[in-house]
Amino acid sequence: MRKLIFLFLLVLGTAVAQSGTLEIAVDQQPVGLDPHIATAFSSRNVYDQIYDGLLEVNAGLQLEPALAESFSVSDDGLTYRFVLRDGISFHNGRALTSEDVVYSYERVMAEETGSPQASRFTGVASVIAIDDRTVEFTLAEAFAPFLANVPNLKIVPQEVVEANGDLQQVAVGTGPFVLKEFVPDTFFLLEANPNYYREGQPGVAALKFNVVADSSTRAAGLRTGTFHFVPAVDFATAEILRGQSGVTLVGTQDLAYSLLGINTTRPPLNNAVVREAINLAIDRDEIVEAAYFGNALPGGPLSPGLTDWALDTGEYSCYRHDADAARELLANAGAEGFELEIITFGTMQIVLDVAQIVQAQLKDAGIDATLTVEEFGNFVQRWRNSDFDAFVSLNGGNIDPDGYLFRTFHSGGSTNVFKYDNVAIDALLEAGRINTASKTRQDVYSQIQRLLACDGPIAHVAYGTLFTAHRDNVNGFQPVPDRSLRYLRTVTLE
Repeated sequence: MRKLIFLFLLVLGTAVAQSGTLEIAVDQQPVGLDPHIATAFSSRNVYDQIYDGLLEVNAGLQLEPALAESFSVSDDGLTYRFVLRDGISFHNGRALTSEDVVYSYERVMAEETGSPQASRFTGVASVIAIDDRTVEFTLAEAFAPFLANVPNLKIVPQEVVEANGDLQQVAVGTGPFVLKEFVPDTFFLLEANPNYYREGQPGVAALKFNVVADSSTRAAGLRTGTFHFVPAVDFATAEILRGQSGVTLVGTQDLAYSLLGINTTRPPLNNAVVREAINLAIDRDEIVEAAYFGNALPGGPLSPGLTDWALDTGEYSCYRHDADAARELLANAGAEGFELEIITFGTMQIVLDVAQIVQAQLKDAGIDATLTVEEFGNFVQRWRNSDFDAFVSLNGGNIDPDGYLFRTFHSGGSTNVFKYDNVAIDALLEAGRINTASKTRQDVYSQIQRLLACDGPIAHVAYGTLFTAHRDNVNGFQPVPDRSLRYLRTVTLE
């Protein structure tokens, strides 16, 4: 281990007296709290406050230390050695060791876990504990996105998993907050971890995630001071809150995107020509104006927030809105007037709005689309089981293209619920992992975007502005384009 990449320096903050409960209004309750299993934003909002990874992503989409105080890389670029901070304990009082990192990795990769995170770490050959504070990851070959994927490996205690079967209803991590109480469909209460390893954090005594399905009720509660904080504000509500006395509205470019997902095993959706016709039928500009109130950009396979990677959507011929051309393609494919069920859910207003507009646009192009609005848990189950013709949802992005594209579009990807199988895409995605030269990787991902835009199993719709609203007495929060609420730990209440 000769080549030291960098040593993280922990900047200690001044001690902050923890006071007050930050009242947060969210649109839906978590669909489980297991950080190795749950994928919904509603779950991540809570478990990100409870669990840490070795590294984390800051507001500028750069990597920062979390449980690791430093790491080094071998000269051949295949071995990464992480040194854990000293004196960290889980919420149950047991000391964190490198064996917990090994266990967490093995649990994510175990087939029986069914972790959506597994595809992020397929390039890892082995993980071993060198001593109590040192853990070593060895790669099978060069794996360019490895570090960018590390924040997705949350570290969990083996004994808690074994005692409960999984972590969907219990939560024991090393993070700034401890799960204290939850009442389904009502609230989740997290209390400050008195032994958190960052001095002066968290800045409040508790976080209370209040489940408030109605957006107008969330907005009214924020205006009156019943709630202090509302993450991921829908676009109609953002227009209402803009300029309201006592309320601060902040925005950043979202890495998440709205989409129409397509099951490529169901005829005629298994025909790439039909998928191209669907793209032509969608008027993304109309959706940006009608659903996002203009606060979005038409979306391709990568977020415009990834300025080094994302291509201009003007490169994609199927992104022009042309219902007549869509009808012609459908007729040529023998699919004119085919029936299509779109499943979605109603707990996120932007998702429901996009679904309704897409349904109407497809009908204008001769596709008989029906819309089924599922309870969110049912939607997630149908999504996991590929039990759909098509769905409309909101998907998250990643700071490195691989973190999103590989697990979604590779034939063996852990979130490839579309059953998409394209040999050329598989080869390019694999090349993007093993090529470490920036220019080469940019070329690879440009090819991937051009192929996926019209042929792929997703009709990407739009990337919006990520709005967060809070009372003016809330200080210290920063929005992160990946929708993380990591900065809740730095919030203080005046």
